Amino acid sequence: MKSLSQDRGRFLGVVAGRIVPEIREMDRAGLARFYGLIDRALCDRPVKVQRQFGTLLGLVRWLPLLRWGTSFERLDVERQDAVLRWLQVCPVKPLRQGFWALKTMVFMGFYGQVEAWEPIGYTPRSDGNEALHE
Repeated sequence: MKSLSQDRGRFLGVVAGRIVPEIREMDRAGLARFYGLIDRALCDRPVKVQRQFGTLLGLVRWLPLLRWGTSFERLDVERQDAVLRWLQVCPVKPLRQGFWALKTMVFMGFYGQVEAWEPIGYTPRSDGNEALHE
């Protein structure tokens, strides 16, 4: 990834696998598309936003240290999910907003792939909104 260090990109995959469990089952090509979609989206943002996203990943990684004495990736899955649930409703607005940005990126990276469409029943039409007027 151009927008994130290799370490932060790897950690993004750990968090993403908790947000969308199917990501853990993706093959190498699917993961490359996943990371590619996110990387392109981040590269289209100002460098400041890219740094903020990287900082957010660092916070997600190390915030559990305050409560459980270890990093996110060393927690069991129940505690990882508890951290993510807390971030989703966090009283600290920048953390909550950052988490929703992270979640949005993960959803985009996964559901933005054509291969994910059929299993969830998504069938886009080329005629767009015309179908609404039928």
